[in-house]
Amino acid sequence: MGCSFSGLNALYDAVNGAGDVWINETRFKIVRQLGEGGFAYVFLVKEVPTDNSSASAGGGLAKKVKDPSHLSDDGTYAMKKVLIQNSEQLELVREEIRVSSLFSHPNLLPLLDHAIIAVKPSQEGSWKHEAYLLFPVHLDGTLLDNANTMKAKKELFSTTDVLHIFRQLCAGLKHMHSLDPPYAHNDVKPGNVLITHRKGQPPLAILMDFGSARPARRRIQSRSEALQLQEWASEHCSAPFRAPELWDCPSNADIDERTDIWSLGCTLYAIM
Repeated sequence: MGCSFSGLNALYDAVNGAGDVWINETRFKIVRQLGEGGFAYVFLVKEVPTDNSSASAGGGLAKKVKDPSHLSDDGTYAMKKVLIQNSEQLELVREEIRVSSLFSHPNLLPLLDHAIIAVKPSQEGSWKHEAYLLFPVHLDGTLLDNANTMKAKKELFSTTDVLHIFRQLCAGLKHMHSLDPPYAHNDVKPGNVLITHRKGQPPLAILMDFGSARPARRRIQSRSEALQLQEWASEHCSAPFRAPELWDCPSNADIDERTDIWSLGCTLYAIM
């Protein structure tokens, strides 16, 4: 799946004060900001239906999204906007898009659409491109958000809910690890798990953020390669959930998807 370049986003940003955004042929209205981090911002957006489509039918997205269950009944979605400053960041975003497009599993957040556009540098920033990634929205927050809220109330997840969440994360990772070649998420943690509460059912858990996902299996044959891996892990793998072999990598080692299993165990411990 390639990246689309278009001047329409920049045009609508200028005219509407960033109130409307086009992702390829589909127009969205920004409702509110949901979060931010680094050079990325996440917004709640609502699809603006055209004359020949409706938000309830998925509008322009209905033509692109393979799984109708990913379409929103009310036309709302989560949009990640990334400000790209240099060619290295551009390649990282392209890789995130490519990797996200590999997965198709109910416990992995699907990428519904995306676009990368060239923009003119402004006084407020020096970025040269902007990326827009569209996902289903889950407004109940992350597993970390829910755990912190419950902790403030001196509450805990029930054992049943913990096991259901854990089982779903295992299923999502199994899908990633079963690809050819296998992929590791590399940053499994409560903050990267979306939770949706369902009446009369256990919570739905969905693993997100594949910016650190890479082919899982890597042969380390020198001290230089070991140090390079450690440096990469320090930037992409959250410290409290990082596997020991990514902290102190041997000079002769086979690194594989078991690094995710360590992080998964830490995540389980964190919500118990």
